[in-house]
Amino acid sequence: MRMKMAFTFGAHGFILLAIAASFLVVGEARTIVVGGSEGWRFGFNYTDWALKTSPFYLNDKLVFKYAPPSDTSVAPNVYLLPNLLSYLACNFSSAKLLANETQGSGEGFEFLLNHWRPAYFASTAEDGSHCREGQMKFFAIPWWHPN
Repeated sequence: MRMKMAFTFGAHGFILLAIAASFLVVGEARTIVVGGSEGWRFGFNYTDWALKTSPFYLNDKLVFKYAPPSDTSVAPNVYLLPNLLSYLACNFSSAKLLANETQGSGEGFEFLLNHWRPAYFASTAEDGSHCREGQMKFFAIPWWHPN
């Protein structure tokens, strides 16, 4: 009797494991240009863009494209903020610089969403005023791909 019960539990356990694994399959990753044709620049609402572009999935690649600095314009950069509070306050004290002012030109800077946690992005351009004005910041929460 014990042997049969162990086999039954083992068979059911295997089936449950197989079902769970099917939900964790990562589908085909996408390459997404941040801001679409607008790129990464001041004066564009990236929060709205992110809401319209979502959902983001694990292993999607975000591409930040922006013009390098010139005599007439300030170039942005890209920071990864550590948490929601830093994001809301535009507090860059513990943020990680992902791309400087020149790394967004050409093909742009790529960031892979390879962790299942929110990623908070912002720019410190103009001493962080672009972030504080709500223009150059957004977050992405990658999900498991449904395929």
